[in-house]
Amino acid sequence: MSMLTPPGMGGKYRITGGKYPRMRPRRRNGRLVAVVVASFAALGLIGWGTLQLIDVFTGGKKPTAGGAAAHCRTKAATAAPAAQVSDVPRPGRITVNVYNATKRTGLAKQTADELKKRGFRIGDVGNAPKEFDKKVKGTGVLLGPAAARNTSLPVLATQLTGAELRTEAGRKGADLDLVLGDGFKGLAKPAAAAEALTALSAPAPKPSPDAPKKGC
Repeated sequence: MSMLTPPGMGGKYRITGGKYPRMRPRRRNGRLVAVVVASFAALGLIGWGTLQLIDVFTGGKKPTAGGAAAHCRTKAATAAPAAQVSDVPRPGRITVNVYNATKRTGLAKQTADELKKRGFRIGDVGNAPKEFDKKVKGTGVLLGPAAARNTSLPVLATQLTGAELRTEAGRKGADLDLVLGDGFKGLAKPAAAAEALTALSAPAPKPSPDAPKKGC
């Protein structure tokens, strides 16, 4: 055996050079894969953090064209008035017939007395006719002629939140009917009713054609 032959090789290999070979173990691929995976994970975290910072400073994602249009329609529907009142009469010019469609006694008279204190004229007071008696589940029903749809009916509606408004084409006279239903808990608070009546009498002015449009 040559002196340049490494021990343990059993003379199987012969080294002819002048340098002793450097023996290294085979590299394992597992460590390399782990390094690559960790690098991708770090890059992903950096990208996610960047997106979060962009959302913070820009206020989130910009709405799409469809989303913006839907937002505009919702905003317009919310801002639109419930009814376009062409002529707002004073309560003293409105005669109201109060009818009780519930099982509670004395409800029509109590409501009529309160409406009278608020300036309305009071006509008939009593039980509701058969078509409404024990059949009104909501707060109440306000009835009037077709001409009262945009005049006296909205005025009376300011006194009873959630009432249903109806008109009858063949109805004679200008009197209104207030039919109290099972859901009736009382008239609107005087302050709230007065505020609603003021808003009805003085609607917001229409924007000038020359004014710049904002938002939608």
